[in-house]
Amino acid sequence: MPVKKTKSFFNLYHQGFIRAAVCIPEVKVADPVFNAQQTIELARRAAKQKAIMAVFPEMGLSAYSNEDLFHQDALLLGVQKAIAEVKKASAKINMIMIVGAPLQVDCRLFNCAVVFYRGHIMGVAVKSYLPNYREFYEGRQFTPASAAFSSTIDLAGQKDIPFGADIVFHVTNIKSFSFFIEICEDLWVPIPPSSFAAMAGATIIGNLSASNITIGKSEYRQQLAANQSARCVAAYLYAAAGAGESTTDLAWDGHAMIHENGNLLAESPRFSQQAQLIHGDIDLDRLAQDRMRLTSFGKNAAAHKEKILSFRKIEFDVSLPGGAILLKRDYPRFPYIPADPSKRDQRCYEAYNIQVQGLAKRLKSSGIPHIAIGISGGLDSTHALIVAAKTMDLLKWPRANIKAYTMPGFATSRKTYNNALKLMKALDVEVNEIDIRPACLQMLKDIKHPYSRGKKIFDITFENVQAGQRSAHLFRLANMRNALVVGTGDLSELALGWSTYGIGDHMSHYNVNASVPKTLIQHLIRWVANTRQFSPAVCEILIDVLETEISPELIPGKNKDQLVQRTEDTIGPYELQDFNNFYITRFGYLPSKVAFLAYHAWKDRKKGLWPDIAVDKRNAYTLKEIKKWLRVYLYRFFKTSQYKRSCVPNSPKVGSGGSLSPRGDYRAPSDSEADIWLKNWETIPEEEIRS
Repeated sequence: MPVKKTKSFFNLYHQGFIRAAVCIPEVKVADPVFNAQQTIELARRAAKQKAIMAVFPEMGLSAYSNEDLFHQDALLLGVQKAIAEVKKASAKINMIMIVGAPLQVDCRLFNCAVVFYRGHIMGVAVKSYLPNYREFYEGRQFTPASAAFSSTIDLAGQKDIPFGADIVFHVTNIKSFSFFIEICEDLWVPIPPSSFAAMAGATIIGNLSASNITIGKSEYRQQLAANQSARCVAAYLYAAAGAGESTTDLAWDGHAMIHENGNLLAESPRFSQQAQLIHGDIDLDRLAQDRMRLTSFGKNAAAHKEKILSFRKIEFDVSLPGGAILLKRDYPRFPYIPADPSKRDQRCYEAYNIQVQGLAKRLKSSGIPHIAIGISGGLDSTHALIVAAKTMDLLKWPRANIKAYTMPGFATSRKTYNNALKLMKALDVEVNEIDIRPACLQMLKDIKHPYSRGKKIFDITFENVQAGQRSAHLFRLANMRNALVVGTGDLSELALGWSTYGIGDHMSHYNVNASVPKTLIQHLIRWVANTRQFSPAVCEILIDVLETEISPELIPGKNKDQLVQRTEDTIGPYELQDFNNFYITRFGYLPSKVAFLAYHAWKDRKKGLWPDIAVDKRNAYTLKEIKKWLRVYLYRFFKTSQYKRSCVPNSPKVGSGGSLSPRGDYRAPSDSEADIWLKNWETIPEEEIRS
């Protein structure tokens, strides 16, 4: 692969991201020369970090706390000269700079944000809402944007610069990169101007703020910025004034924040006497995807069509930073499992109880008091059984209502067999065993399979005869015993088509695991054990089950302990495939972007946070390995397995990662092609480069 293409893969700007900065320079009150120098210096630092835009605090070229000095011509003239200096300097800085300044227009004073790029002023945003209460007296000096007469101004030798509070800036050569600027109090009103700007297309909101500090105010700022970014499905860049503002009656803490759709990406230390600079790698693809999926976002925009159409759009190109630019943003290895123990415990508590509540409702509604379930001693059936047991406890029904069956086949190992029996007994469910081998042999004879004639042919038919017999037994047992068949297959298996269609593990009356990925099931079992949801004996067995290698156990080895089939040897590591599934189905990302994210998440086992996984089981993957298993996922998901997902049993949706049920999150044709995904997959390099 050409070097240029390889480098572009490792450049975040080619993967749907931009790097944005929030800068808080030191200021001196009423000293535009000093403030311009500090602004330029901090902008250069941000550009060296490959940021493409930077937001500075409110009226940063003059300082905010000038009060009636804003009426002095000397100060206003000094600000104009400072703007000219910043404009000149910006010609050699490849970055959009958004800088605060007071501007006199039509004999009135406005609180403004000047947008610079490469020696040009692209536009001037104007503050809409002026606070005039408690310690604020902006109405004494300034005029709100709504009272402006001019829609363009001349400034720093440049004519006809767009001016107002109705401007959305659109970077035409970066997909989904549009931004809007509001100023401080604009965020504090019931409907901030950014709400309409977001519906008009802005994916990034910059807020130039002064915002003095009082006890508890920083937390409130944080909530406002986070909530507005979530409501607007946007990134929100917030810059509050810091060191150097006048402390006549107020104090300043210099608070910089970057949020993306409600999530905090970066935050500065507060009360620093030094200039502050933070970066955030913003996922524009994610914002665009979420807006596209949230149809209510578009409907809300339609309800305010007249207001939204009134926005002016300023379009321009930028020069993309070149070379390899890797993410500074952390992407968790396990998107379904928080690394933070308290969040993980909460996630497991909710997932487990969603499953229990769903099954309880189905049993009560159907009037069926019993459960028929197959227990293999593996992860999925183990978890389904403990969900069923907790369901009986919730309903105050005897656990003996669970008719549990272990059904050993040709390749059942002693470990899984013994764990299945021990777990059933420890949970006080009804213990049953059916040897399915005679029935399987009969079917193999009936269909004239070579194995019935003594030949060791272990093909897919040989495997599925066993899977089918287990399900066939369970359904007829359910008929006979007035029971509901509980399925055990998980989300990861559905994504990869790793199930026997129809009368096989694909089918049941109700499947408690269908929207729970394999990686989460492992942690759910561990959580159940660690939180002592059952007796110590049960919890001990659960821990042992977790140590069992994942296998369908359908092909016999030379003895009962020889493991011939390892599921992950065929379909790939579940931890990687769950990562792929999350970003493909939740966000619709290109395969190349998913590989880019996986590379960041999995390339170094020593970096980043891990959930509760033993050190010796913490894996790392090369880009070549990531690419290999991603192809397996893409082919199986898009080409060969949708027909199975088109007709799956009912199951409760558990997490925001979604469900693949056609009645839930995901609807797709059973006859699609995978070529366009595989074509993009080909652009992924195998060789890694240094950042």
